[in-house]
Amino acid sequence: MKKIVTILVVIFAFTFTAQAQKKGGAPSAEKMLKRMTKDLSLTEAQQSEIKPLLTAQLADRKAAMEKRKAIKESGQKPSKEERQLDRKDRIAKETTFNTEMAKILNKEQLEKFEALAKERKENAKNKGKKKKIKKE
Repeated sequence: MKKIVTILVVIFAFTFTAQAQKKGGAPSAEKMLKRMTKDLSLTEAQQSEIKPLLTAQLADRKAAMEKRKAIKESGQKPSKEERQLDRKDRIAKETTFNTEMAKILNKEQLEKFEALAKERKENAKNKGKKKKIKKE
């Protein structure tokens, strides 16, 4: 009996500690810059130019997320035109960000940056597909 109780206590302890650990958290400009510095071998000057871009990008994303959250909580669905407008705005911001990055990075860094961005997009698409499969 003591063995069973001990085993159950150990199992529950591992279960609770595993659930308490969260992955990463919200991305910060510092974390993103650190990862980019490692992946792209950025210089100090490049880091100082990129940091404000990342900060602005995160602020835009957060504002868009809050807007979507408010719409969802109100129980309304955005119209097709609103969704298209939001998508165009998001694409325009992404294009602007990529243009600014192209001005800062050298040719090798830019190629690697674009490859990493493409890889992240593919991973995001696959992640969305996995969620859809789980819902069914």
